[in-house]
Amino acid sequence: MARSPMQQSTDTDRPHPPIGGRFIVNPTRPLSGAGGGQPAFAATDLRTGRTDLMAVEVSRAAPVRANVMRGLSEPIENLLIPLGIGVAPGSEGAPAFFVICPAPQGATLAAIARPWPEAALVAHVLRPAALVLCQLETRRLTHRAIRSNNLFVAGPGQPVTLGCAWAAPPAFHQPPSYEPFYNLMCHPAGQGDGTIADDVYALGCLLIALATGSEPLAGLDRATVLRRKLELGSFAALAGDARMPSLIADLARGMLAEDPDHRPTPSMLLDPVTARGRRVAARPPRRAPRSLSVGGTVAWDARTLAQAIGQEPESGVRALRDGSIAHWLRRGLGDASLCGRVEELLRQRAAEPQQNDNRADTILAMRVVATLEPLAPLCWRGAVFWPDGLGPALAMGNHQDTGLRERLEEAMSVEAIGTWAATREDRCDVVALRSEARAIQALMRVRPPAGGVVRLTYALNPLLPCGGALGEGQWVVNLETVADAMEAIVRDARQPFDLDCVAFLAAHMIRDLEIEVNALAAHHGTEFPTMPWLRILASLQSRFAPRPMMALANWLVTQAEPLTAGWNNRNRRTALKEKLAALAADGFFAPIVAALDDPADLRSDAAAAATAAASLARIDAELSRIVHGGAERASLATRYGLEVTAGLGLTALAACLVAAALG
Repeated sequence: MARSPMQQSTDTDRPHPPIGGRFIVNPTRPLSGAGGGQPAFAATDLRTGRTDLMAVEVSRAAPVRANVMRGLSEPIENLLIPLGIGVAPGSEGAPAFFVICPAPQGATLAAIARPWPEAALVAHVLRPAALVLCQLETRRLTHRAIRSNNLFVAGPGQPVTLGCAWAAPPAFHQPPSYEPFYNLMCHPAGQGDGTIADDVYALGCLLIALATGSEPLAGLDRATVLRRKLELGSFAALAGDARMPSLIADLARGMLAEDPDHRPTPSMLLDPVTARGRRVAARPPRRAPRSLSVGGTVAWDARTLAQAIGQEPESGVRALRDGSIAHWLRRGLGDASLCGRVEELLRQRAAEPQQNDNRADTILAMRVVATLEPLAPLCWRGAVFWPDGLGPALAMGNHQDTGLRERLEEAMSVEAIGTWAATREDRCDVVALRSEARAIQALMRVRPPAGGVVRLTYALNPLLPCGGALGEGQWVVNLETVADAMEAIVRDARQPFDLDCVAFLAAHMIRDLEIEVNALAAHHGTEFPTMPWLRILASLQSRFAPRPMMALANWLVTQAEPLTAGWNNRNRRTALKEKLAALAADGFFAPIVAALDDPADLRSDAAAAATAAASLARIDAELSRIVHGGAERASLATRYGLEVTAGLGLTALAACLVAAALG
């Protein structure tokens, strides 16, 4: 079959095989705006000949959503589902990681600057988006990237299509206006998958943007948007005095409810009139007649106070200890019940033996935040995240923010997730979160590289690329590419083995590699035994990459010099070295392992060595007797000599007497 010129030129220059054996990325054809804020390029399916595909480029520090990749195997109408993932040449020629999706048809909704009429909003935006959310909800998935620049419309009268939401952590690229206050409190990478109610919230914000013809709160930073939503409420902060159709206003007011339980479900939104009439009336938060300042935040209600303590826990603990918070809750806010719960937490802290323990104070601040606002995420020394956002937050911390990583590591070491869950047990599955916290803590207690924060980061982010030596200019996201990456590193005269690589292997461990990986993990320095690496590479090569790797094999054979020196027979040792050199030239690891670990040859060499040792012992014993028995032998020789001399003398005398007698 004839191939297109684009395919021919791409195949000629391509240093990588097609993604998944079928998708070709053309980095010279960027698709502006197609990736919803992420770089996107044209892609082709070699199997079907489709050219209406795109490849969305992934940032190394922001891992893709692996759980969604597994859950979206079947297509959903009006949703750009992922078709494949893998490595291909990027726009600058270096390897890059891509998510393959259908390319959107038409322009983004951000390109439409005029207000939409009510009928078009309902028919072409609300209902199609709600249908997609219904399908995602049945699969226990969320989109978390509903925003004007990530929804597309092919033409007038056509339903919208929801764009790619899989090439970054959930809500990572969302504008602040599209997220509820409890997600805005989080680190951008730690917002988690959330629930379908968070998608409903974003869809409500989109309706306001399209109904008014402008993005609400555009140009404001995350902190400013959060403050406005806390002070005014989401709907008032986003809609303001803007005029919009009454049906859209009523729907948006319900969809932007602060409590996710009060928002309409996607199935309700399929019938907007019914959803409009079933809006849950929520009582606004109680507001105090006078404010309370905690750190740099002025609080007028319990929700804002919780945000202030979560943002500045040290100032919050001081205000708790001096009684100003309890006094404000009881007298200013007039909530004696809430004040009593906070005071009980203070009494529990006072009863603890570590009166000056900063960690105990941090736990106190975390529990107080969860008590003041059960909708708030976990707050630990300024690191704010949802438990299901821990993995991406760790990945971001490892790449860009070591302070964030240290705070997260500390939170995991004390099972903060379980303690936080117990404080708000009516809002989460306490048993599941406590079990997760214990599993995380157990892994953290294992000494690196078999455990620790790096191993945990890889375990929580199955598609996070390996760091360290393997991550320099390469994308290694699974075991299939480890051997090839090491071959490339050795060709560049670099050391391919490090702690990051061992942690990566430990996180992706398969059963037949478990013993070897544990053997490597037992070495905590930078030097690792050669034999486990050879066995691992032999398994990986035979399983994933059955092609010769001469550079890596030759390098490993030179590293195996201590193993060959352990052979006793000089002729065998010389023959083994020559054999290893020949096997290394072939580039396959299994024969090298067999040569170094041949039980019959090893037994024969050991038996010959034992026989030689026994013979040598006998000779040494005889020589020792010779060396240490000289005096005894001299005495015996003297005695024997005297006896012989006396015998000879008597014989001579007798002969003389006989001669004399005979005349």
